[in-house]
Amino acid sequence: MEKLTNDDLKALVRSVFPLFPEDRWLGILVDIPRDPQKDNAAWKERRRMAAEWCAALKDVSPRIPLEGVKLIAFPDTGSNNADLPPSAVLISGDIPDTAHGLDRLGTSVPFEKIFRDTQLFLAPTEYSTTAPLKNAAKIFGFRAATMPGFSARMIPALRIDYNEVGRRVNLLKERLDRAEAAEIMFTAEDLGNFQMRFDLRRTTAHTSSGRFPERGTAGNLPSGETYIVPFEGRQGDPSRTEGTLPVQIGPEIVLFQVKNNRAFEARGEGPEADAEQEHLRREPAFGNMAELGFGVLEDFGLRPIGEILLDEKLGLHVAFGRSDHFGGLVGPAAFSSPREVVHLDRIYIPATQPRVRPRSVTLEFSGQQRELIMADGRYLTF
Repeated sequence: MEKLTNDDLKALVRSVFPLFPEDRWLGILVDIPRDPQKDNAAWKERRRMAAEWCAALKDVSPRIPLEGVKLIAFPDTGSNNADLPPSAVLISGDIPDTAHGLDRLGTSVPFEKIFRDTQLFLAPTEYSTTAPLKNAAKIFGFRAATMPGFSARMIPALRIDYNEVGRRVNLLKERLDRAEAAEIMFTAEDLGNFQMRFDLRRTTAHTSSGRFPERGTAGNLPSGETYIVPFEGRQGDPSRTEGTLPVQIGPEIVLFQVKNNRAFEARGEGPEADAEQEHLRREPAFGNMAELGFGVLEDFGLRPIGEILLDEKLGLHVAFGRSDHFGGLVGPAAFSSPREVVHLDRIYIPATQPRVRPRSVTLEFSGQQRELIMADGRYLTF
């Protein structure tokens, strides 16, 4: 199994977080299963990896240079991008396999104090912490690289040319910032062709380039995407995002009907469509079109591994649910409970959705100008 050496980790921290004079502490965030029955081998391995990284970075911290490294554990949130619990525990020994009795294994500290006292974070967690850390970073000024689902198979993605990655995501951002709409044509096996239009008015794109040179920022690592929250509508100005979004879930294709930036119906002839329709009924906020994303890493020779953290960076993706961490309107209060809060990406590459193909992506600008930026899953912009 491939591992990061002490020198790899030192170089990674230096590359991801260009240091400021006030940067003194790095925190490694790890979530612990509340229910041991929900634990899995990958999660166990990730916790072990987090402990190894902490020990290694403590050894090399004077050469980064940093004052020290903290291992910070908290009970899992139960879903991706849900809010963090009020406090966490600074672990001084082994990481436990269950959150039961976690407070007895270290020092319990409110997250607010942790955020005030720690300038840098790596977060190799089971459930994504991107949304809450993005929001907290804006308040407390720390920087964080979130790594939900990280595994040793992703290590090659930490060694690519992130200068070229940055060039590509910035080219996409420049276009998305000017665009008023994105028209995507899909072909779904045995079902035909479908069109989605995403309203991009009054919103700007974000880049995830693998580096965090500015205070108060957080995002994924590995990185390599440009993403934008479609205009979600305002009073008297509804969103123009609408159409049919095909999504392959398991072997089944579910057709989401979208109007005013919300999926309001899931059509299909199998159990997945029934489950998605029930989810929309139970949690209308889940239907929010929260993100239109453009990953660029496939061109760097990387391949999907079955983890959203990496796989979404390979190509086109659309997310449902929470958007406030990207500057949108839909946050935890829009859901019925903290356990229901979700930001869920659907990735349009052959390995994840072999029965659904994005035939084209065309951006529309003012003055009726149009630019085809993607055809048959391949970028035409670089």
